[in-house]
Amino acid sequence: MFSLITPGALGWIAGTALQLQQPQLWAVEGYWALTAAAVCLASWQLSRCWNPDGLADVWQTAAWFALSCSLAFALAGARGSHYLQTALNPALEGRTLQVVGIVANLPQRGEDSARFRLEVESARELDGTQVALPPQVLLGWYGNRLHAPGGHSSPEGRLRSPPAELQPGDRWQMAVRLKAPHGHINPHGFDYELWLWEQGLQATGYVRTSAKDVSPQWLGHTWAHPVERLRQRVRSAVDGQVSDRAVAGIVAALLVGDQASIDRADWDVFRATGVAHLMAISGLHITGLAWLAALGVGWLWRRSDVWSPHRPWSLWLPAPVAASVCAALVALAYAVFTGWGVPAQRTVWMLGVVTLLRCYGLRWPLMQVWLTVCAVVLVLDPWALMQAGFWLSFVAVGVLFASGVQEPASSLWAAMRRMWRE
Repeated sequence: MFSLITPGALGWIAGTALQLQQPQLWAVEGYWALTAAAVCLASWQLSRCWNPDGLADVWQTAAWFALSCSLAFALAGARGSHYLQTALNPALEGRTLQVVGIVANLPQRGEDSARFRLEVESARELDGTQVALPPQVLLGWYGNRLHAPGGHSSPEGRLRSPPAELQPGDRWQMAVRLKAPHGHINPHGFDYELWLWEQGLQATGYVRTSAKDVSPQWLGHTWAHPVERLRQRVRSAVDGQVSDRAVAGIVAALLVGDQASIDRADWDVFRATGVAHLMAISGLHITGLAWLAALGVGWLWRRSDVWSPHRPWSLWLPAPVAASVCAALVALAYAVFTGWGVPAQRTVWMLGVVTLLRCYGLRWPLMQVWLTVCAVVLVLDPWALMQAGFWLSFVAVGVLFASGVQEPASSLWAAMRRMWRE
């Protein structure tokens, strides 16, 4: 069985890459039919080629690769087709709509402006006709100093600035204008449309706050998005305690993942000095925190006989396993608290796979772990394959694995400790 993991992971990566090269998506029914066929063939192949010794011949390996490739192709295509079915109706672009929704993330504040994600509950036109919108949209709320998007003064009069109490989990009714996502087509530049696609945002727009529009109305608090509300409280506490705005922005970026709080001039300095990646919550921060948590829990676990002499904790759970599980949980909590970005997700999945292997006492070669984690990331986010960060992180780790000593996956934490001492 384990001999099929490597061709299965390679097939999944190849199938995802093949689907992303499709110039046009099929109907969702075609992908689901291919998925059903691939699952049936995979079940039949497994029952036919099952070998207690865990060995597979060349034909079985090739068949498993093809089945995994087909399944990855079908599932990625089905997700894309389903996602397109909830896209913004082109007829609604540029029209004023009355929308009721919940603020779904930490608002990014600027000079007399705010940018936030709105979870749409209902929408209607000015004549009362109900319309269907994407589940989430990205909105900007611009005050009079910034005017409307494009830098032109509003012909309808003074604009209302966004309120200071704009918080995640609050329900609002507001007049908005939306458009389909559009980004600059610059070779090797930031792909804004891909970023919106991965975030589940199928429309962008702005809040209408001129004199002739109905004023945005706060409809009350909800229990939705408690983590985002906690992030905002922490950011507000940082702003209240740190008088220097530049320093407060850096602290907020490292503590709650709010990179937008860093001034543009500071970003230019970070890029020029090569430390910009340290300001974005990624694998470096999460793995370092997980490693510290593993060291602390492992130290306490091995000394549990001091406060529990009759039944030390290590008798029912070994200290290395407890340290790995705690590290994975700390990494998950930190990634969620800092915004659950795509780089953070990749790190959490990698640590989760290593932790599972350790809990079950499996000793896989590191390159096999690397391929498995790549496949797991693409199962959860097929479009990560189009991001430079995916290649930078996984290729760098793969090169390290290939050029170093082939430690088994169960001793990965030991290898990390040795590297830290060296």
